[in-house]
Amino acid sequence: REALRIAGEKVHRDRTIEVAYPYTGEVIATVPKATLDDVRNALRIARDYKPTLTRYERYKILMRAGEIIASRLDEMSRTITLESGLSRKDSLYEVGRASDVLLFAANQALVDDGQVFSCDLTHHGKSRKVYTMREPLQGAITAITPFNHPLNQVIHKVAPAIATNNRIVLKPSEKTPLTAFLLADILYEAGLPPQMLSVLTGDPKEIADELLTNADVDLVTFTGGVPIGKYIAGKATYKRQILELGGNDPIIVMEDADIEEAATLAANGSYKNSGQRCTAVKRMLVHESVADQFVELLVAKTRALKYGDPMDPDTDMGTVIDEAAAKQFEAVVNEAIAAGARLRYGNERRGALYSPTVLDHVDPEMTVAKHETFGPVSPVIRFRNIDEAIRISNGTAYGLSSSICTNRLDYITRFIRELNVGSVNVREVPGYRL
Repeated sequence: REALRIAGEKVHRDRTIEVAYPYTGEVIATVPKATLDDVRNALRIARDYKPTLTRYERYKILMRAGEIIASRLDEMSRTITLESGLSRKDSLYEVGRASDVLLFAANQALVDDGQVFSCDLTHHGKSRKVYTMREPLQGAITAITPFNHPLNQVIHKVAPAIATNNRIVLKPSEKTPLTAFLLADILYEAGLPPQMLSVLTGDPKEIADELLTNADVDLVTFTGGVPIGKYIAGKATYKRQILELGGNDPIIVMEDADIEEAATLAANGSYKNSGQRCTAVKRMLVHESVADQFVELLVAKTRALKYGDPMDPDTDMGTVIDEAAAKQFEAVVNEAIAAGARLRYGNERRGALYSPTVLDHVDPEMTVAKHETFGPVSPVIRFRNIDEAIRISNGTAYGLSSSICTNRLDYITRFIRELNVGSVNVREVPGYRL
């Protein structure tokens, strides 16, 4: 029976939200439905608090939090798995990455971000210097996070806020809120002044607008779907906004590629975290001359994956977030099959458990390829030449990351120049980053 964290104070409410284990449907916890007064109180406290932490103090808090997380690895991994259905392999990896993020944020806190400019640059200028400094925002940060990484999506927002002496009010996904409460308690234990972090859970229909429009908010940061991101952009006017709204990332396999390597990257990129990552491989564009070989290898690697009980340490892939999501994946795959795609493996569902799935001969205009399928589905699209590969890759509304498998520098330079994406990974999964 969890409580809100309002500037460190635990607050219970009569109205609650149930959190279920996706694998069994069992209710594992309840979290409070925050009221509008709870939201206003948390934001007011954050706005009024003027942090005085030195760079070194911020560094120490973040590093200490990383140490505590590392010492509670098993507990945090279990919590992530219970609320999300992700396999223990995936949740253990996520907890390990959290310490990396805290390390980067801690080191950034030590960086002197002021600048010095000379004024004697024109005939009007004087022999003077202008010194600049960066300060925390006057108001609070509202952070709204999704379900797919219950710890890391939260820590990617909270750690930089602490590093820069800002105050943050967090609303985690109501589907996976438990790890966020754990993290808040760890940060308080590490020495963070509680006024700098509050965690609120509730019904978005009731509290979201207040989090976006309240006068005490200076910045809104959100990771999630495009429709909600567009709503936030229109609602949170006169606020700074950071919106990360998903992707439809391709892996592009050219005729000269190492096909064994390409198939390994494709499978890893498609199924890790049950395919629920903005930088997951969501489309597989393969040159027609090597497509048959690639698909056979991909099917073999997909068959070799063990999916099922997320708590089994040998399980490679657990459930997706809930049964509704699994039904959606099943529906778009069935739609593609009806339109001519060939099912090579999978498309089996039991509750929220959806098998890794391989589709061949997918048309780029099919829903499973045109839009973001946020699950463990591998649609293979065949192409004739690099011009067609670039056209297909760019033929979607999304542009986040990509993967290319080739050894030809002329291909690599064209992809880097012409793909409408934020990053091009050569012989690596789209999700690779530090």
